[in-house]
Amino acid sequence: MSRHRLAGVITGRRAKFATLALWVVVAGLVGPLALKLTEVQDNDSLGALPVSAEASRAAERAEAAFPEPDALVAVAVYAREAGLTDADRSKVAADRTAFARYAVDGIVPPELPSDDGRALLLSFPLAGTDEAQSAAVGEIRDRLADGVPAGLRTALTGSAGAEEDLFDAFGGMDVTLLFATIGAVALLLLITYRSPVLWLIPLLTAGVASQVASAVVYLLAEYGGLTVDFQSQNILTVLVLGVGVDYALLIVARYREELRRHEDRHEAMALALRRSFPAMCASAATVGAGLLCLLAADLPSTRGLGPVGAVGIAATLVAMATLLPAVLVLFGRWVFWPFVPRHTVDRVGHDVAADHPGWARVARFVGRRPGTTWIGSTVALGVLVLGIGNLSIGLPGDEFFTREVGSVTGQRMVEAHWPAGTLAPAEIVAAAGSAEQVVQAARGVDGVAEVGPPERSADGRWVRIPAVLADDPSTGAAKESVDRLRTALRAVPGADPLVGGETAYQLDTDRVTARDDRVVMPLILIVVFLVLVLLLRALVAPLLLMASVVLSYLAALGAAGLILDALGHPRLWVALPLQTFLFLVALGVDYTIFLMTRAREEVAVRGHRQGVLHALTVTGGVITSAGVVLATTFAALSVMPLVPSVQTGVIVAVGVLIDTFLVRSLLIPALALSVGSATWWPGRLARTAPPAPTPVEPVPATVPH
Repeated sequence: MSRHRLAGVITGRRAKFATLALWVVVAGLVGPLALKLTEVQDNDSLGALPVSAEASRAAERAEAAFPEPDALVAVAVYAREAGLTDADRSKVAADRTAFARYAVDGIVPPELPSDDGRALLLSFPLAGTDEAQSAAVGEIRDRLADGVPAGLRTALTGSAGAEEDLFDAFGGMDVTLLFATIGAVALLLLITYRSPVLWLIPLLTAGVASQVASAVVYLLAEYGGLTVDFQSQNILTVLVLGVGVDYALLIVARYREELRRHEDRHEAMALALRRSFPAMCASAATVGAGLLCLLAADLPSTRGLGPVGAVGIAATLVAMATLLPAVLVLFGRWVFWPFVPRHTVDRVGHDVAADHPGWARVARFVGRRPGTTWIGSTVALGVLVLGIGNLSIGLPGDEFFTREVGSVTGQRMVEAHWPAGTLAPAEIVAAAGSAEQVVQAARGVDGVAEVGPPERSADGRWVRIPAVLADDPSTGAAKESVDRLRTALRAVPGADPLVGGETAYQLDTDRVTARDDRVVMPLILIVVFLVLVLLLRALVAPLLLMASVVLSYLAALGAAGLILDALGHPRLWVALPLQTFLFLVALGVDYTIFLMTRAREEVAVRGHRQGVLHALTVTGGVITSAGVVLATTFAALSVMPLVPSVQTGVIVAVGVLIDTFLVRSLLIPALALSVGSATWWPGRLARTAPPAPTPVEPVPATVPH
């Protein structure tokens, strides 16, 4: 079915009721399923590596050779800078006795003293089911804080403390994020439309799209093997609301234009939808295809985000292209009150600048000095790029939360009194017959502070050997030590060694992420470029747009680097550059798609120069509003207590604003004017003389300002 027939079917006098009835049924069916999405979250994927990574193979071998219950490990730390007292040791002894009820086999190993005599720690695995272990962690933490002698510091760390902190941090945060996003978008829509009613319709439609997307993702996770974690679920919410409102702004703006030109609101909406739909489809295709490029990534958390986001984009397109037009037509013109668009038959000689005085001035400025404008814009973006120097890749585990939590406090207490790698030793799993040679080789590696005794597996085939690193496990020095350790052990004949543990995991994550960046980033650029070629039927314009998008991404990283450095979070999570690259390339190019599709339409009527400037004038308001809305929705991620979420929100929000106000408003139009009609090469517009301009000036697609 062509878009012409589709628009007529959705917005017809009777068809609008059928469309609404269908969506009521759909909403009733998907609501209960959407609520179940959190039940199928697999947050282990956030920390998973591909099975080919050495750290993964080491963990798999250790699990098979040394089967143990899947238990959280509680590490209770006690420290006094002036030296432990008898009262302190009595507290530790009493706690050890009390903790036995929570430990596997009821046994808590003896306390481990630090060499400086100022700290002790108790480390033991928890017994019982997952629910029992979670309940035990809270009781252990309460016991640890009870009856503490004055001056003694205590903390709970280990996997038990970390999981409890994560649970506490995210308790109710999904609801907080949802309300923060909705509140911000609602406020912007109120400011944009200045209508007490109209703002509700795009927001509610986007909410329905979000429910549909969540339900589909739930079904795919439950029955199709799709991996969903709390990060991808949160991004799904933000993505659907942000993109949905963007599409709504585009449709409403075109609908307002047609209401001034046509008395029948059904005819006006049919025309508005037909003219908006190609840009929406191109936008959805660009973002969706870009998201699906993540399937080429090796890192599971990155790969899983792709189909989750693509489902959200598809649901958003369907809802905004069907439900939103039907609701708007049903309510009629009064929904725009108090700025109701009136039908005026005679539009001859209408001055477009009168409706867009601000953007008309911008267009005149760009038209007078296109060369100066694009050179100046490029220089400004280049200056922003310099801020990248404030950023680095690699977020330490103790900086993952936006605030200090108990497990991080405990980890820092341990690092202050024991070798930095005590809580996270490298774990060597090697052939039992070469155990002594492996131990000797490990002791000779620079950066290894201590090598423990070999533990033989029940079948006698393998040994497990802990190697405590001298440096903090999250530092580059510790990763280099693991690299040296792996190299040294491979030289031991017949050892078949694998080195795992936290530092090995981080090292392998860095390498997998670097591979994903090299493979997926170019793939995203190629896919987006092909979509633009098909949309614009040209080669030069897509090349200009892709160059601008890459420069815009680098400028966004630089500008975000200044902000994140001021916030104290300049070290990026390793998967973040690729994920933000996707969002800024796919979402950032959206606004240029909206501009250039309108420009292509106008160039065919007015000629290249006037067509580009007219498109800039009439799309300025609606695209700027859309960019601010999308930036605000991503900025809402900053309410999350995780540093990667804050970093994502800042980078994407800044990047979208740069795309909206600088790239789309100045750089792209100025480049198009400087290149001339060759912008559309080799398409028809590059070689066809423009027809004589029509005396009828169409009413612009915009919103009141």
